[in-house]
Amino acid sequence: MDHWITALKEPLDRYIRYVTVERQLAKNTIRSYEKDLEAYITHLVVHSIDSYEAVDRWLVLAHINEMRSDGRSARTTARHLSTIRSFHHFLLRERISTNDPTEGIEQPKVGKRLPSVLTVEEVERLIALPDASVLGKRDRAMLELLYGTGMRLSEMLALDVEDVHGTLGFVRVIGKGNKERIVPLGRLAIEAVREYVEEGRLELVRKTRTDALFVNARGGRLTRQGAWKLIKQYAKRVPIQKPFSPHTLRHSFATHLIENGADLRSVQEMLGHADITTTEWYTHISTTHLKDSYMAYHPRAKKED
Repeated sequence: MDHWITALKEPLDRYIRYVTVERQLAKNTIRSYEKDLEAYITHLVVHSIDSYEAVDRWLVLAHINEMRSDGRSARTTARHLSTIRSFHHFLLRERISTNDPTEGIEQPKVGKRLPSVLTVEEVERLIALPDASVLGKRDRAMLELLYGTGMRLSEMLALDVEDVHGTLGFVRVIGKGNKERIVPLGRLAIEAVREYVEEGRLELVRKTRTDALFVNARGGRLTRQGAWKLIKQYAKRVPIQKPFSPHTLRHSFATHLIENGADLRSVQEMLGHADITTTEWYTHISTTHLKDSYMAYHPRAKKED
């Protein structure tokens, strides 16, 4: 059985190198792909498959059905199937296999969920929480940047000091696929970053040599896990009762812009979306919020008790 695993694992390693080097996908996405495909390979080995040439659509369907039987959601199985489909397309292009067993298999239907969005008041309470300490100045600058620019947490943590141009009022962001975009900076974000850089960062960095804008207490670049934990703790103190992650600030940024009249193309550019249909989803969120507000506050909208 070991030689079966080796025969299936080598093409997987090539695929992971492909999505890492050529497609330049995010580390979390790559880890997700790897985890999904390792589970898929285990399924094939259990069914005595030692080559991708021997895989047929029924084996793929059996794997997806097993996931459903294990209680996996439609969203999870849909993502899993997309990963398997992409992998087999790669095998075809690389001539490792001559067939595509995913051809003709329909994606599980997934209802799109509206992401959680904060109110303006919740955002203001969140950003007001960090204290005047060195680390507090850093945390306030992070929160101001996340909400003030809509950038992803990973994009913010990858920033170097020279990427923020406070005088000109913009920040240079490197997004997915190593694509660069320029995002405007508001006054409050500029002030928070300037105060942190001038009064906090130097004390944290000390003798450490780093270009990183956001650093930890030891002077090294702040990690995603570290920043996520910090922001989550602040959210608990607000308190925010709805589902929350650092990405919630990105959703809030886009929704609040659209609610206040920003055009979709501008929001698309600031978020770094390749397709405007992704940005259009925030109009659905905005409409839902308007309806909720109407039903809650209009005197003739409420039902009688």
